[in-house]
Amino acid sequence: MTLLQSMRSPDDVKGLAADRVPELAAEIREFLVAEVSRTGGHLGPNLGVVELTIALHRVFDSPSEPVLFDTGHQSYVHKILTGRHDFSALRGRGGLSGYPSRAESEHDFIENSHASTVLSYADGLAKANALRGRTDRTVAAVIGDGALTGGMAWEALNNIAEGRDRRVVIVVNDNGRSYSPTMGGLAEHLASLRMTQGYEQFLDLAKTALNKAPVVGQPLYEMLHGMKKGLKDAIQPQMMFEDLGLKYVGPIDGHDTATVEKALRRARDYGGPVIVHCITQKGKGYAPAENHDEDQFHAITPIDAATGRAPGAPSGAAKWTKVFGEEMVAIGAERPDVVAITAAMLHPTGLAPFAEAHPERVFDVGIAEQHAATSATGLAMGGMHPVVAVYATFLNRCFDQVLMDAALHRQGVTFALDRAGVTGDDGASHNGMWDLSILQVVPGLRLAVPRDATRLREQLREAVAVDDAPTVVRYPKGECPEEIPAVGRVGGMDVLRRATAGGHSEDLLLVAVGPMAGTCCEVADRMADQGIGVTVVDPRWVKPLDPALVGEAARHRVVAVVEDNGRVGAVGDAVARALRDADLDIPIRTFGITQEFLDHAKRGALLADMGLTPQDLARKLTETVSRHTERPVPTGSPAQQ
Repeated sequence: MTLLQSMRSPDDVKGLAADRVPELAAEIREFLVAEVSRTGGHLGPNLGVVELTIALHRVFDSPSEPVLFDTGHQSYVHKILTGRHDFSALRGRGGLSGYPSRAESEHDFIENSHASTVLSYADGLAKANALRGRTDRTVAAVIGDGALTGGMAWEALNNIAEGRDRRVVIVVNDNGRSYSPTMGGLAEHLASLRMTQGYEQFLDLAKTALNKAPVVGQPLYEMLHGMKKGLKDAIQPQMMFEDLGLKYVGPIDGHDTATVEKALRRARDYGGPVIVHCITQKGKGYAPAENHDEDQFHAITPIDAATGRAPGAPSGAAKWTKVFGEEMVAIGAERPDVVAITAAMLHPTGLAPFAEAHPERVFDVGIAEQHAATSATGLAMGGMHPVVAVYATFLNRCFDQVLMDAALHRQGVTFALDRAGVTGDDGASHNGMWDLSILQVVPGLRLAVPRDATRLREQLREAVAVDDAPTVVRYPKGECPEEIPAVGRVGGMDVLRRATAGGHSEDLLLVAVGPMAGTCCEVADRMADQGIGVTVVDPRWVKPLDPALVGEAARHRVVAVVEDNGRVGAVGDAVARALRDADLDIPIRTFGITQEFLDHAKRGALLADMGLTPQDLARKLTETVSRHTERPVPTGSPAQQ
């Protein structure tokens, strides 16, 4: 049995002799590289927290003293040290989640994968401990990978500092990066902490000068002592934390377990809120990650562990993110007013080529989606057209700013939502299944859902042409499907199929939302083989709905909508409402993502679970149409009926 295999719980970690900790750290790194290179996942962040996580479990008594991670993608080492050694299906169905999971272990208190939240959890837990008389318990909160740039973290710090006797140890895992180098004033502040020797060391130098040369040293020492506050602010920037009432320890080497352990014990014994500032290296101990300048293997697909390269030849299919990035470069070359905003995700959202072409027109605001949306509104007010590129799941964090800042002021801000729909591997928090619902309530907002790469390019251009309202373009993760050309046009909608049966296609109007178009076309072909005529339309813009959709619906027996968003309040409900408003009594079926938090699994498996496959949809819709065969096929427009 290896040393790692003997670590089944935090008690085993505590009982390990100190001189064997480096051996354990080496085995963990070897394990992570071997396992995560095979499955894919967050490799770089976890290689960087090996010694830190070991020290945390040697000091704190999990689960009574919870160890929390922000964001949760830094928790792989924590999983290993709490007895979860089977990484064979990491992020896959039936395997370990890529984030903390309360269903997996009592040592996982929170399931956070949206950044900058952990300090609020810690504040609440510490308050509960105080109210329940658990005065001997401490909450340990690790915040890193850029999460301290989020405004919510500072709201929490403001409250944590208020509770001088509440036991919270905040570990700043400072690797200078989120996905890529962390941007902004806070990043510069932390960088200055890494490079300063500290006020007391500076005074020691003055004392040495006093001892060696009293005539010169005495006035120097008195001058320095008299300038104590100003010098502390300049030479010891941690005073920003201490001025809030937070005890500060550091900076310390986060890869020196003994040093980290000693600092954590001091912080735990202090009895109040303490910040422990640890300097770590993302990708530590794995050369391909250390030498990868873009993101130090923040999140990887399966790779060859020996080389760090992805195996196999590329498929040749364009990826949605890459298509967006290329079109942004082209638009930027034509329009000097177009600028781009990212919330610490320049490379993942595809904006790196735009930044290379137009560096002065890209703004990385850190993990601060709320600020991104309102800052973009200010840019629009100033005569620019900002494009905010963000994962669909993270748009939830700035809904109020979309509504009350961009939309209320009728400003031309475009939001590009990557990873929309079912993303799968990263679990419940990363599925982009909410935006088509929450954005329906925003007055004036226009929402496009491209079905393929050509439509993404077209509709992105259409979106940035709007200067009197916010616009949204949303697209999924992965490779673009094959092009689906339109066979006709009705109003602003594309007709993708008129699958005739018995000389007509008016049995079913199938409304295909974005990337579900290919599925819907296959459904139409299957149903035509069963003698059912189907028209498939892509509305292209789903908010506002094209008025032609009502007229087209009036010429069919049944209407169905298929989308990759939660069913409640989304496009299907909007279509049903439009039919009701037009006094059309037409049966309608809506298909989408089950309105629940989905377990991690591949996109295809999750869609199959929810019946969003051509076979399942064709069967259900055939049954629906069969129940309404006696209903005559309407003719003409609603106004003529």
